[in-house]
Amino acid sequence: MSSHYERLAAMNKAHVWHPFTQMKDYNNSDPLIIERGEGVMLYDVQGRAYYDGFSSVWLNVHGHNVPELNQAITDQLGRVAHSTLLGMANVPAIELAAKLAQIAPAGLTKVFYSDSGATGVEIAIKMAFQYWYNRGQSSKTGFITMNQAYHGDTIGAVSVGAIPLYHDVFRPMLFPAHTIPYPYAYRHEGGAAAAMEDTLDALRDVLEQRADEIAALIVEPMVQGAGGIILMPPGCLREIASLCRKYGVLLIADEVATGFGRAGEMFACDHEQVSPDLLVIGKGLTGGYLPVAATLATGDIFDAFYAEYEEQKTFFHGHSFTGNPLGCAAALASLDLMQKRNLIEEGKGKAVFIRQKLEALAGRPHIGEVRQLGFMIGIELVKDKRTREAFSWKDRIGVRVSQRARELGMLTRPLGNVVVFMPPLASTEEQLDAMIHILIRSIVDITEGALA
Repeated sequence: MSSHYERLAAMNKAHVWHPFTQMKDYNNSDPLIIERGEGVMLYDVQGRAYYDGFSSVWLNVHGHNVPELNQAITDQLGRVAHSTLLGMANVPAIELAAKLAQIAPAGLTKVFYSDSGATGVEIAIKMAFQYWYNRGQSSKTGFITMNQAYHGDTIGAVSVGAIPLYHDVFRPMLFPAHTIPYPYAYRHEGGAAAAMEDTLDALRDVLEQRADEIAALIVEPMVQGAGGIILMPPGCLREIASLCRKYGVLLIADEVATGFGRAGEMFACDHEQVSPDLLVIGKGLTGGYLPVAATLATGDIFDAFYAEYEEQKTFFHGHSFTGNPLGCAAALASLDLMQKRNLIEEGKGKAVFIRQKLEALAGRPHIGEVRQLGFMIGIELVKDKRTREAFSWKDRIGVRVSQRARELGMLTRPLGNVVVFMPPLASTEEQLDAMIHILIRSIVDITEGALA
């Protein structure tokens, strides 16, 4: 190993506390240290190349070191790097808000900026709560979420999260939420139709009994991400939205992971022409370049806060870097590039290509289910294909597959027994073919090969 790598590795182990990482395990291994990126490739400090098979945690759109995005940031840097949005405005933030209102589901015309998906969710929760308070319906304070939901790591976002491994230790700190099932067809005895029916029945029961106490329902539309890339059956999101409208409950769509073409449309809600009351976006908003997120609201939500100063209906929330000009400039350039390259429509064809290539896994003995919507793919590995018996968490099966993929030249990160494949939207078919070859070989090597 080079002295440069050894120096960085020692400092890393001495000082950096990594997210979602058991540091005792991590510090017993040789860390991967990325130095640069080019297109869909990342390069470590020792010069080894890796395909970015999970878009640097689900956010990269165009690849790395993209000239158009680099230039947009450089140009903005020559003007101003940051200027507050508290009582002031800046050019890129204004232009981006107008663009987002143009491309978002109908009615979402107001844009409140933040710096991460979690803070965007926190804002949506607080907006929903204060919306009813400002309207004189202060009894509507509760929230509905779905089991295995993940909406970020702030206290409010964790309160509407429902992944026990991530969230249970913090329960004494959180407000309670009503939890209904997310329709997990593969793990439901009755399949997709029955899973959807159970979800809708559970939602209907809560709304019939407690709609006057519920401020909003929050959902990951069409694909539940951290829960295992779980796909909603067709029509489920539309029915959820309909029930929320019927019972006077706001709908919050968390599209941090699914937005900006990741799920096959600009937003996952577009698959079923659903317009939520609040939409949270992040990750791909800047093409994966800079930490900018936003919470989009309808005019009706906004109007509940639009009052005389003396009424004290202001939304008292904000972040120091809200509407950061560099980030907003990157987002504008990313959206422009998406349009110029027709990434959404081209992505649909590439998604078919991915699906066809992954058919090679169908007969493998430890493939439970391959789930895909657009460029969001989850491959659930099982100990017994016939009974669907899961691998024990102690087997670390997803971790081992991801480690093998890294050895073969591709980076990804699993969700328990689910191997995630989420390449940048700009990946070519040739690059996708190479990545899928590594993916399949890694799964076979670990689950049934010499490395099992």
